[in-house]
Amino acid sequence: MRQKEFNEGEIIEYLHKVMDNRFVRYIMKELSEPKKIQKALGIYAGVEEAHGIKEKMHAKTVAVAIERAAAKMFDAEPEQIKEFLKDPYMRKGFSVVIRGIAEYGITKPQRLSAPFMVVWNFTKQCNLKCKHCYANAGPKPAPDELTLEQRYEVIDQLDEAGVAAISFSGGEPLINKDFWPVAEYAAKKGFYISVATNGTLITEEVAKRLKKIGVRYAEISIDGPNAEIHDRFRGIEGAFELSIKGIKNAKKAGLEVGIATVATHHNLNRIPEIVQLARDLNVDRIIVFNFIPTGRGMEIVEDDLSPEEREELMKYLYSEWQKGSMQVLSTCPAYARISLNAVAEEKGHKVSPTHFADVEVPEEFLGAGKTLAEFLGGCGAGRIYCSIEHNGDIQPCVFMPIKVGNALKDGFQNVWDNSEVFNVLRDRDARDYACSTCPYRYVCGGCRARAYAYYGNIKAPDPGCVIMKKDWEKILERKNMLGHGSRLRKL
Repeated sequence: MRQKEFNEGEIIEYLHKVMDNRFVRYIMKELSEPKKIQKALGIYAGVEEAHGIKEKMHAKTVAVAIERAAAKMFDAEPEQIKEFLKDPYMRKGFSVVIRGIAEYGITKPQRLSAPFMVVWNFTKQCNLKCKHCYANAGPKPAPDELTLEQRYEVIDQLDEAGVAAISFSGGEPLINKDFWPVAEYAAKKGFYISVATNGTLITEEVAKRLKKIGVRYAEISIDGPNAEIHDRFRGIEGAFELSIKGIKNAKKAGLEVGIATVATHHNLNRIPEIVQLARDLNVDRIIVFNFIPTGRGMEIVEDDLSPEEREELMKYLYSEWQKGSMQVLSTCPAYARISLNAVAEEKGHKVSPTHFADVEVPEEFLGAGKTLAEFLGGCGAGRIYCSIEHNGDIQPCVFMPIKVGNALKDGFQNVWDNSEVFNVLRDRDARDYACSTCPYRYVCGGCRARAYAYYGNIKAPDPGCVIMKKDWEKILERKNMLGHGSRLRKL
């Protein structure tokens, strides 16, 4: 039996394999409530006590399912899996997978009973003036921002739904006084808590406080390797120096830290320097964001990358990922295609099925990486994650300004289950879906936010894809007709 470390992707793959069994799915339907499954997993892991025969039976059913798959695929010892499941976040994540497969069976991509992650644009207030800000954030909070009690209610709803992770974003979340009690409240409920921030407010004291309240990961935006480029893009002199200090302070406090950068013509040629800066700062990951022309980003649409530039960038990022322990990822869903092809061509051994997960693929388990990529499905908008706005409005993605409901007025679970927009995004085989005949539709699917930004249609092509190059050329031909700052619509 060989010993190995586990990550979320491998455990999900175990469940995906073993749950393709009618009897097991039938049993799991008895555990339809997220709390019941999480409790069963906690009993199995030895961190919770069973009360009654039924809870013991549920825990035994879960144990058999997990251990059968683990032993079959990786010769894994039960104690290794139990150790993994002691983390409440992992139990939440497993619950989402188990419930999704039990309710919908095996689908491509997998339909889930709740999102793995919710990105919460906590406030409209921000201390910077970034050129590409999707939220149109400014110096003052929006008048319709939620109260503290309403924010607690949102957390309770996400907990009941079984959501595993919450990423606090903005605006600048650290500028809002309610962030602290709400983030701490969420961490105590077992969510994986991260914060997407410009980093300028992370002093040593703030970093220690983040760690203390249960924040695990800080993603700090850096758009250039030096102050000249970064500050010009961020709109405030001195932002670069403060952000770098923020990164160092967060690392010193023991947080996992990532650098986020948006790739445009402003910084494309400097991406290697940003990657090197990330290595020099010893961060855990760098994630290069797809540029989406929404919010203030519509003002700089001409700085978007061409399909060829994006393709070469992703190949470069993948090559950098192979060099060391630092994760080098991208929010572009085509990165899954790039990584899978690299593994198939023996040019790498890591797969990025989505921008918040990576899988180390042993040679003998190459198929597992593809299966997981198809399970997670590339673009996750309305499928494995969604966003909540400052006022409780629910969107498929922070970059896709389509209101599908409101958590307080409509109920989060109700919106997740019944939104027409969400259900459209979950169907990769629809005839009018632009990628329906593409062999990579299950592992990529195209960025739906870019499709909406350029065409006003969530099922349209992603014009940044090399496969859709003709559509991009059509946009370039007619770009002058659109005008700067106009709302890009279907051509």
